[in-house]
Amino acid sequence: MLTIYGVYRSRASRNIWLAEELGIPFKHVSVIQHYRPVPAGMLHTRSPEFLEVNPNGHIPSIEDDGLVLHESLAINLYLARKHGGPLAPKDVAEEGQMSMWALWAATEVESHALNVLYNRVGNPWGTKDTKSADASVEALKAPFSVLDRALAGGFLVGGRFTVADINAAEVVRYAQAAPELFDAAPKVKAWLAACQARPAFKKMWAARDREPA
Repeated sequence: MLTIYGVYRSRASRNIWLAEELGIPFKHVSVIQHYRPVPAGMLHTRSPEFLEVNPNGHIPSIEDDGLVLHESLAINLYLARKHGGPLAPKDVAEEGQMSMWALWAATEVESHALNVLYNRVGNPWGTKDTKSADASVEALKAPFSVLDRALAGGFLVGGRFTVADINAAEVVRYAQAAPELFDAAPKVKAWLAACQARPAFKKMWAARDREPA
């Protein structure tokens, strides 16, 4: 059975969303980031028990029939490939495209999008830096333009909703605190809304909302 380690308010949301899309039964083990307030008796990312699973001390991780994997985007690519169906690559070309978009999201978008979120909405350290957020918004204009052009067919790969969309959407989501980026990239705005309207996303998000902030 698939086990997913990590709280909903972490990158584990990506893996839980995909598992819900695929209809995979899974065991959820709540592991919270060590820098957040840790409820009594709850595992955190520096707990010895969790470090046995992931010695890097980060969430999420999964265990699937004895295979342990880390890194949320790679986990999703693996799960989609294993379980197949329309979310998975149909051939090696699509597999390459899906890997490309996962790496693109991680390298071109994620750090700036998180900076926007942390400095416009809030962060665990209780600090905000408006100038830093504005600089990240400026830096995201070019990647958003690239993404907008890539979404001419509605989705990133094969003209259908796939794991590539889940991976990219969960990274782009962090930038929603900068609506001006989405107003300038209407295809990105419509695509993200369509992704977040899916029942599996809504189920994951409802569970996230029930989790303490």
